[in-house]
Amino acid sequence: MRTTDTETGAGTGADPKAADPKADAAAPDNAADSASPDSAPADAASDEARLTREAESQLSSLSTAPGEERLNVPSIGLVGWLRWFWRQLTSMRVALILLFLLSLAAIPGSVVPQKAVDSVKVEEFQKKHDVLSPVYEKLQLFDVYTSVWFSAIYILLFVSLAGCIVPRTWQFVGQLRSRPPRAPRRLERMPAYTTWRTETDPDEVLGRAGRLLGRRRFRVDREGDAVASEKGYLREAGNLLFHIALIVLLLAFAAGQLWKSDGGKLIIKGDGFSNTLTQYDDFKSGSLFDPDDLDSFGFSLRDFHASYEESGPQKGTARDFRAGVSYWQGPGGKEKQGSIEVNHPLEVGDSKVFLNGNGYAPVISVKDGKGRTAYRGPVAFLPQDGNLTSSGVLKVTDYRDAKGRKDQLGFQGFFVPTFGGSGAGTMFSQSPSLKYPVLFLTAYHGDLGLDYGAAQSVYQLDTKRMKQFKKDDGSPLAKKILPGETMELPDGGGELKFEGVRQWAQFQIVHQVGEGWALGGALAAIGGLAGSLFIQRRRVWVRAVAGPDGLTVVEMAGLGRSESARLPEELGDLAYALQDGAPPAEDADQQDAHQDDADRPPPADAADADSKADAADADAKADAADADAHSDAHADEPADNDEESAETSPRGERQ
Repeated sequence: MRTTDTETGAGTGADPKAADPKADAAAPDNAADSASPDSAPADAASDEARLTREAESQLSSLSTAPGEERLNVPSIGLVGWLRWFWRQLTSMRVALILLFLLSLAAIPGSVVPQKAVDSVKVEEFQKKHDVLSPVYEKLQLFDVYTSVWFSAIYILLFVSLAGCIVPRTWQFVGQLRSRPPRAPRRLERMPAYTTWRTETDPDEVLGRAGRLLGRRRFRVDREGDAVASEKGYLREAGNLLFHIALIVLLLAFAAGQLWKSDGGKLIIKGDGFSNTLTQYDDFKSGSLFDPDDLDSFGFSLRDFHASYEESGPQKGTARDFRAGVSYWQGPGGKEKQGSIEVNHPLEVGDSKVFLNGNGYAPVISVKDGKGRTAYRGPVAFLPQDGNLTSSGVLKVTDYRDAKGRKDQLGFQGFFVPTFGGSGAGTMFSQSPSLKYPVLFLTAYHGDLGLDYGAAQSVYQLDTKRMKQFKKDDGSPLAKKILPGETMELPDGGGELKFEGVRQWAQFQIVHQVGEGWALGGALAAIGGLAGSLFIQRRRVWVRAVAGPDGLTVVEMAGLGRSESARLPEELGDLAYALQDGAPPAEDADQQDAHQDDADRPPPADAADADSKADAADADAKADAADADAHSDAHADEPADNDEESAETSPRGERQ
């Protein structure tokens, strides 16, 4: 390499002394004298650095390791990242992941009590779980279906489905507008294939094939010597229908949550209801609900019928619930008669009235210390078990004691429609039927707490600021009352009378939008899924060309988008149907021979005998000729056999 460097330096006019170390050693004294003593170490260091760089360059030229040079790749940019994110979001993989996440997100809504469904259960859960409740509150587990994270999954799934459907729809429209693909050159390579030869003209064969495939609902296109057809486009249409139906379901579900209203009302027999917000016992609605969206109607409870099993292992089980109502629609609407049963609601406009429960309301009258009626009417008691053992509360605000002082009364207790008797030792009802009604009450007086602004339940009594009435012996006042009996208050404070019993029914009034769309979407999704699973897209080609022998060679082949055992069978059916107009050549010859035999007149008896005799003579002559030929053939065989046997004996010795 030194020689190369020297030659290079000479060729370029460089100083030979700088290239040859020997030249440096033999340099004149004046050159050494011209260099200062301080520059000698610097020159040595520069020479060492130069030699090091040359060695590294030589090593790098001999190495096969990848270089450290960076590739000049342009940055993807914001638009590129957005495009990548859109492609990922609209992929089928991400859509399936979002569906899975949505199903997982719905689990807490089924396990954890929801405020929109039952706020009382939420309060009870929070009291029992003081540690988990704050965590659940921050995670919005008490409002799962309106939470931020559930809405995010919901919206992303909606966008993913929409982004997946739009391009596939345009692609499918393009496929419908395009012609079926033309026939391949080698049809015999297709999974299903058949061929035959016929005397029918190729044009006629192709014409018959096109008409046959058209009757079988194939899209047909003829080009050159072949007919191309395709069928099964409903498979992709079913796939698109399924995805569109999912979007419809999502929209219907969203509309139902945003514009819905749901309220309950307990109505005692003889009372009525008007569909306004102030008439509901409890009411909840969607975030976009407007009170003006409520349908204008009302109804009254005329009668209520309930029947139960009276004996056997199913004793007490409900058999029938039916509420007879009178309802009207719109201001000044004509009153109509109707019936509401379990799972058979009353439909008025866009609202439905469901029957949810029933119970009893004892009719109670209360007189104050002055003998004036302070209260009279039915009081609904809420069932506590299947036999309608019920608890209830009566609050009397307009009451004065024997001295005329204003006070408030409160009664709470139990009602049983069928009392088991004193010997039963229990206050629980023995049957839900109204056979032996008994009312058991305790009485309080004082401040009911209605003037403090806080809402109270009509079915609960707050006794913090009240005192219980006492008997003369100092025991709490409590009494079991039968219909028609009274309960006397101490110190001439008045009396309470149990006058009778009336029935009540619990109704749920639901205004739900999008139910029809949801039902249609569900049915469409089922139909689309069935089409995408059971319909196979397949193609069939028919080629007919004239052969060298003058016969027409017909080829049929089929190809499916997926493996199916029905494709060969379908191709066989098509080939069999096409052979009615283009029969195979062998079958045509046989038909002509049979036709000639049929047209030939039958022979006479003498002719039959002569023909049989001639046939017998011909057979005899043929047998004789065969025998002669056979004997001649065997006459030549010994020489050959001898020639062969002359070579070796069976033992390998020459004879």
